[in-house]
Amino acid sequence: MKNTALTQIHEALGAKMVPFAGYNMPVSYEGVNAEHETVRSAVGVFDVSHMGEFLILGPNALDLIQHVSSNDASKLKDGQAQYSCLPNEDGGVVDDLIIYRLEAEKWLLVVNASNIEKDWNWISKHNTFGAEMRNISEDYSLLAIQGPKAVEAMQSLTSEDLSAIKFYTFKVSDFAGIENVIISATGYTGSGGFEIYCKNTEVAQVWEKVMEAGADFGIKPIGLAARDTLRLEMGYCLYGNDIDDTTSPLEAGLGWITKFNKDFVNSEALKKQKEHGVEKTLIAFELDERGIPRQGYDIVDGNGNKIGNVTSGTMSPSMNKGIGLGYVPVVFKDVGSKINIQIRKNAVPATVVKLPFYKK
Repeated sequence: MKNTALTQIHEALGAKMVPFAGYNMPVSYEGVNAEHETVRSAVGVFDVSHMGEFLILGPNALDLIQHVSSNDASKLKDGQAQYSCLPNEDGGVVDDLIIYRLEAEKWLLVVNASNIEKDWNWISKHNTFGAEMRNISEDYSLLAIQGPKAVEAMQSLTSEDLSAIKFYTFKVSDFAGIENVIISATGYTGSGGFEIYCKNTEVAQVWEKVMEAGADFGIKPIGLAARDTLRLEMGYCLYGNDIDDTTSPLEAGLGWITKFNKDFVNSEALKKQKEHGVEKTLIAFELDERGIPRQGYDIVDGNGNKIGNVTSGTMSPSMNKGIGLGYVPVVFKDVGSKINIQIRKNAVPATVVKLPFYKK
C-alpha cells in the first residue's frame, strides 16, 4: 500500500483511511454529508495525490496525444486544459484524462490513479512518433481546493489573480511560498475552486498554508467519499463505474470529447457507431420514492424485465433523494422516461432526468 506525502497529516486529523487504487487514502473525516456541505457552501481541500501525471515532450508530443486521445488537443493554447479519453481498439475506453498544454512541445497528462501503469503502457505502445515520455506520478502531489469561497480564501497565497483562472485554464505561478506551481481550474465537484500541482517535498508546506489561509472561511479537509457524492450530483463520469474498457465514449454521452476531424485509435469504428447510433446509453435518474440506488443494482422496466444496471448511485446530500447513473437501451433515454431500480425485493420507481442533478 502506497502513501501520499500527506498520509501522516490525514491520520493525525483523525481521517478514516481506506485502500484506494493501491494507496492509503482518507475516505472521510467528520462524515460524508458534512464534508459534502462544506464544499457546496464554503471551501474544502482534498488530497488527490494518488492521481497519475505524465509529461509528453518534444516536437512530436502533440502527434502522439492526437493519436491516442479522442478530443482535439490541437485546439489548445498554452495555459489551457482539455477533458478527453483514451479509446481502446475494441470500442471501449482505456481511461479518461485531462490534457494540459504547458508549451507547444511540453504537455501534461493527468490520469486516474488505478490506471497509471495501464495508461503508461498503452500510450507507450502507441508512441511510434518518438515523443519523450516521463512518468512523474511518484514525484508530484495534487490538492483540490473546492468550493464557492476557494478563490477568496486562497488569494493571499499567490500573486496570481485566482478569479482570472477560468474553467479549464491554468497558470504556472507562485503559491504558498512555492514557485512554479500549477494552479488549474478543472474541478470535479461543480462548486468552483482549483487544483494545485506541486512536488511531494513541497506539499506539506502548501497544505499547512492552505489550512491557515482558509481558517476564516471555514475550510475543512474532505475525503474521497464526499468527492464521489459531489461529482455524482454533477453527473461526472467515474472510470471503473460509468466508463470502462467495454463502454464507448458515445454510449457514455461523451460524444462532445470525441472529434472526428482527425484520426485516432479506433476512430473509424467509433465514427460508424455515431452514424448508425448506439444501442445503449448512459442515463441519469432520480428515485420517485425513498431509497438508495447502488452500483450494480438492476434497472428494470414496468414488467420487471432487466433492462440495464446502475453504474453510480447514492443518496444526494444536497437534494436528499436517491440519484444515479446507469446504462439502458436508447428507447428509455428521454428525459421523463419511467424506469425502476431493483433495490432488494422492491422495484422502486425512478424518472430519467437531465444533468446535472445539482443546480446551484
